[in-house]
Amino acid sequence: MTDVSWAQVCARRLERHALTAGSTEAGSEPAADAVAAVVSVMCGAHAQVAAAAELSVGLRVPGATRTLVRQAVWTDRTVVKSRGPRGTVHLLAAADLPMWTGALSALPIPAHEKNLLTTEQTAQVIGAIADALAEAELTTAELTEQVVARTGPWAGERVIDAFQDKWPRWIAAMGAATRSGAICFGPNRARATTYTSPARWLPGFAPMDGPAALADLVRRYLYSYGPATPAQFARWLAVPAPWAVKLFESLDLAAVTVAGTRAWVAAGDTDFPDDRPTGLRLLPYFDAYTVGCHPRELLFPGAAAERALARGQAGNFPVLLVDGTVAGVWHHRRSGRTIQVTVEPLRALGAGQREALEEQVERVGQILEGTPSLTIGTVAVGPHA
Repeated sequence: MTDVSWAQVCARRLERHALTAGSTEAGSEPAADAVAAVVSVMCGAHAQVAAAAELSVGLRVPGATRTLVRQAVWTDRTVVKSRGPRGTVHLLAAADLPMWTGALSALPIPAHEKNLLTTEQTAQVIGAIADALAEAELTTAELTEQVVARTGPWAGERVIDAFQDKWPRWIAAMGAATRSGAICFGPNRARATTYTSPARWLPGFAPMDGPAALADLVRRYLYSYGPATPAQFARWLAVPAPWAVKLFESLDLAAVTVAGTRAWVAAGDTDFPDDRPTGLRLLPYFDAYTVGCHPRELLFPGAAAERALARGQAGNFPVLLVDGTVAGVWHHRRSGRTIQVTVEPLRALGAGQREALEEQVERVGQILEGTPSLTIGTVAVGPHA
């Protein structure tokens, strides 16, 4: 069995995530096409916070700005805003949507979705959503009217707790409708969210067969985040670990050991670089690298775990990534075109790292289309820092 070091794992992941020292150099692929390609290799970019998604993708695409990322979603439609891993809002490559919907539909159904609607009612709501959105972009209120008109008053009963309000019953089928490919996000209408049909992004769209889609998703995940265990894959998707174990056992995978711990990669994908990981990056909230890569104790070593994890969960803090591991946190504040970036490293940065940090701050300003300035602060380590 192949044994690889943590440094080799980091170097491989950085290269595949376009986060190495040289990955900001211009390539031959047009930037507009590269947005979708990068989103695909990331297995989706978390997009609950739009600016974080734009920064996450932009950092991986030479010359990209937030305008280019928005163009890929709302004009070129090579990228779709939908719900992906863990049911959270993601940017997904449009060309991957058959795989995503096929795989997500084949996952175990979350328990909370079974409590408010029968199987028949869920099917009715999904059909109503697909019909209403076939050629339209509708707000939640507008879609509620359409679903109720096509199903019955029961779908509009306000029974789901939503902060200090109540959502209509049909919302319980939103996850199933997304997984089946009936709905995705449309462009905002002023401050209101809209929804539409993914088939408008991808003509002829149809979900892949479930088993084939799951196999494809596992291979893609292992390409970008491997070596990984079934438990780590289960955490990434928010599915039961025993289910993930059986899925891994059904596929053609290769076992390796990382510092003595057994993990898996796709069969035939067992090459690892000999060079040490390099590069300094400022990764935003819920960047795919920090959320998807494990083991956490190696990715967030020592004080990094205390400062940059929230009860063991990654993504709640933007992080300073040095040579593949978390080495600090950062934040930015925008005022007009001015972007004040404050970086709090956990250890002193050398002259070369300071230069790389300044270049990275400049790149953040380019992506967010502003004028950046850098302040290097001091981290107070501890659970309440």
